[in-house]
Amino acid sequence: MGHGTYMDDEKLTASVAGEVERVNKLICVRPLKTRYNGEVGDVIVGRITEVQQKRWKVETNSRLDSVLLLSSVNLPGGELRRRSAEDELTMRDYLQEGDLISAEVQSVFSDGALSLHTRSLKYGKLGQGVLVQVSPSLVKRQKTHFHNLPCGASIILGNNGFLWLYPTPGQQDEEEGGYYTSLELVPLSDREVISRLRNCLLALAAHKVLLYDTSVLYCYESSLLYQIKDILKPETMDEIVMVTRQRLLDQEG
Repeated sequence: MGHGTYMDDEKLTASVAGEVERVNKLICVRPLKTRYNGEVGDVIVGRITEVQQKRWKVETNSRLDSVLLLSSVNLPGGELRRRSAEDELTMRDYLQEGDLISAEVQSVFSDGALSLHTRSLKYGKLGQGVLVQVSPSLVKRQKTHFHNLPCGASIILGNNGFLWLYPTPGQQDEEEGGYYTSLELVPLSDREVISRLRNCLLALAAHKVLLYDTSVLYCYESSLLYQIKDILKPETMDEIVMVTRQRLLDQEG
């Protein structure tokens, strides 16, 4: 017996609707609709909710707010030194309430809250883009969750069910240490690609298809026959997702 199961008349019964997971003799059922349960090494997208002493509180779709310590972020300019009282006073210059960040889970506290870090140039503050929220159980765990899609946009598939779509950046100046956000106007063609991808993600999520780079790309290609605004119409959505599922089956088979 594991999570999501109970004994009923000597039979093992699922107490939630979801996917069966087996480890030797332990049987668990992972629910389809759930809050995010963090694991060390997960890539997440979160929103800053509060600035506190030496730390930021981050909303990550889990049961408790996650914590991003001042000592777990890169200083602008990539300096390596101990954090001083001056850094504490300028915390809002780095990140303030409402900012979106990408980060990695560094550790899990005993009460289940997550400790995050952004100590790599691929993590940090997010600039212009679109946030899509889905159930965390729909995001497939992979080696990399940062993808530059060939259609001209990039996606961060957060393990916590927060997905970030943004225009593929050019060369980024490493001096900024992950705080640089471009405020240039995004061309209409890029905005259309991002809008189409957003609708594709919502269509896949509505049909409970696992989200990873291949499924998103196949869905995008299947949707090119339709206008962006029509993708979320039920009959069009069914058609696009059916073609995507068939392509994924053909690829696996």
